[in-house]
Amino acid sequence: MPQNQQAERETLLIGLAGDVMLGRLVNEQISVSGYKYPWGDMLPLMQKNDINLINLETTLTTSDKIVPKVFNFKAEPDKVQSLTEAKIDVVTIANNHVLDFSEEGLTETIEVLDNAGIKHVGAGKNISEATSPVIITKKNITVGIIGYTDNEPGWEAASTKPGTAYVSVGDVDKVAAAVKKLKEQADIVIFTIHWGPNMRQRPTKEFQDFAHKIIDLGVDVFHGHSAHVFQGIEVYNNKLILYDTGDFVDDYVVDAELRNDRTFLYLAEVDKKGVKKLQLIPALIYYMQVNTAGGADYDESVETLKTLSEEFNTKVAKTDKGVFVSWTQP
Repeated sequence: MPQNQQAERETLLIGLAGDVMLGRLVNEQISVSGYKYPWGDMLPLMQKNDINLINLETTLTTSDKIVPKVFNFKAEPDKVQSLTEAKIDVVTIANNHVLDFSEEGLTETIEVLDNAGIKHVGAGKNISEATSPVIITKKNITVGIIGYTDNEPGWEAASTKPGTAYVSVGDVDKVAAAVKKLKEQADIVIFTIHWGPNMRQRPTKEFQDFAHKIIDLGVDVFHGHSAHVFQGIEVYNNKLILYDTGDFVDDYVVDAELRNDRTFLYLAEVDKKGVKKLQLIPALIYYMQVNTAGGADYDESVETLKTLSEEFNTKVAKTDKGVFVSWTQP
């Protein structure tokens, strides 16, 4: 096979998950049970991916400069090893917890990630750093990742102020130039955003319109999180919108109806031209650990996702080889 044809057929497997909160009881449990503990039997699935991207829903800091708010999350800096054990390549820190322990906590979190070799998007010591993308090339495929949040507008970074890459839903113009520039540099662009209120199963029309416009800028995968529950998937113009990927690791109280302990690992197979298919691994969070789901948890998670995704005319299929979203390629 000619080398150029072989390059065109190369694919990457990108693992995407929602919120990973390693603070509070999770931090304590890792100290007792080891760095691999939070990932349960999902660990080998994550380790085989070419790239893994999650939302890091905590600081990694020793700072005691707590910001007055309802929930403040921090894990001891050594817990970054839990991320490296799971081969987490990139985290977004554009969220409503990265400044829980003031600018000092943000700065230390970034230093800890840098020292561990984990790339990050969405926050920094100034607006330039906060809005800078991560670009990774593997198997001759270049993936660009950029992160934003619509949470905590007061935490927005400025030219001389540490903070997050903030965007209000609807303000597509604010991110358009950065996304278009990234598309010129990368084959595959992932837009990751921590957005919206908690415990909402469906995005509003405003959120759908925003996601569509982001895709129209040249984004291949829209990676949403923040609701603590997964939302439907939409295939829009042959691109992938994950409106919300839910939680992935935490110590949260479980809502008996919305079941925020049910989640998925999203495995997107991509080549130089775009996303080819998506596999979904149903998972269950229990006692500060995520594991593959079984029985009723498996079936009900898949059925819920199927129902939510059908509202976007997207089909989720449960087969003997797993759960997949597939579509006709252009």
